[in-house]
Amino acid sequence: MSGYSGSPADLGRANRRRVVKVLQERGPLSQAELARESGLSPATISAIVRALLAEERLERESSRRGAPLRLLPLPGFVLGFDYDQRHLRVAVADRNGGVIADAAKALPRDHDAATGMRAGVTMAKLLLRQANGSLDDVVAAAMGLPAPLLGESHLVGSSSILPGWVGVRADEALATALGHPVAVDNDANLGALAEMTWGAGRGMSNLVYLKLATGIGAGIVVDGSIVRGAAGTAGEIGHTTMDEHGEVCRCGNRGCLETVAGADTLLRLLAARHGPDLELHEAIDAALAGDAGCRRVIGDAGRHIGVALANLVNLLSPELIIAGGELAAAGDILLDPMREAVGRFAIDTAARATSLAPSALGDRAEVLGAVALAAFGSEDASAA
Repeated sequence: MSGYSGSPADLGRANRRRVVKVLQERGPLSQAELARESGLSPATISAIVRALLAEERLERESSRRGAPLRLLPLPGFVLGFDYDQRHLRVAVADRNGGVIADAAKALPRDHDAATGMRAGVTMAKLLLRQANGSLDDVVAAAMGLPAPLLGESHLVGSSSILPGWVGVRADEALATALGHPVAVDNDANLGALAEMTWGAGRGMSNLVYLKLATGIGAGIVVDGSIVRGAAGTAGEIGHTTMDEHGEVCRCGNRGCLETVAGADTLLRLLAARHGPDLELHEAIDAALAGDAGCRRVIGDAGRHIGVALANLVNLLSPELIIAGGELAAAGDILLDPMREAVGRFAIDTAARATSLAPSALGDRAEVLGAVALAAFGSEDASAA
């Protein structure tokens, strides 16, 4: 791959997801109503409706002209998996992307791939039982990882925050454990996909989704396409150099954004006052409750992230930057310094054209992106 995953194909899938979501939310609608509700052109709606009717995913309520269209329930389930350094979230959904059951589980820090796979399969089986199904009923699955996925091989890259996964072909490993093919993508890309489908980025074709946690990653969408780059590593904003003489990063370089704004750095700065066992959610809760030290550390992180974002805004001029991940729960304590830095360091016209908002999907964004990839993007699994 050489930059984009294929703009026409990506845009077509995004439009299809939008139509399905409108019908899920509003119930049966005519084609004219679908066009109004989705914001898509009548010609685009007509093409999508023809395809969905041919696939028996839609039916008309009657034979009269302009009769409402309704979604048909399809047999089977799709699975979404979201892995992070210390957690796993799994979702079971219907084939239209409607989540039936989901759950999260803590994992050992720096767990290996085999441990993660076993936990994922166990959770999937439990959730499928809640949905009155089994692995035999699964028709598609997708997973997200907080790691660069190298080119067409999908090998987990060496700068991963999952050292026990480095060099693993994650999609093949989980597919073997599940007995079903699995699509895989970077978790920030899946967060962007979910926000475009169900969240703050609906109707937008140029946006950036930030995953702010132990690592810092960006899912970049340009003209409706997720940008992955020649090596599949686009969006690694956490490794933007902030200080060439700074602390050595896990990637081997000095002064990366993650060394000044990643969760581990924030917690280390707070350890003297709050102890070495402080968790990020506890630091955020303390900040929201007014703790001056926690507010200062999180605010400083926001300023550093904003400086890096200003460069991204100058390069891409997105309509919207969506802040997700665990750190985004700090709200305006984090976001206001980010906005201030973008406004100060980005070109004025680009800064004014870009909004910055919290994720509408919270800590479920990445797993919902995996569901969307499984439900709507399985035909493009090889491009993930």
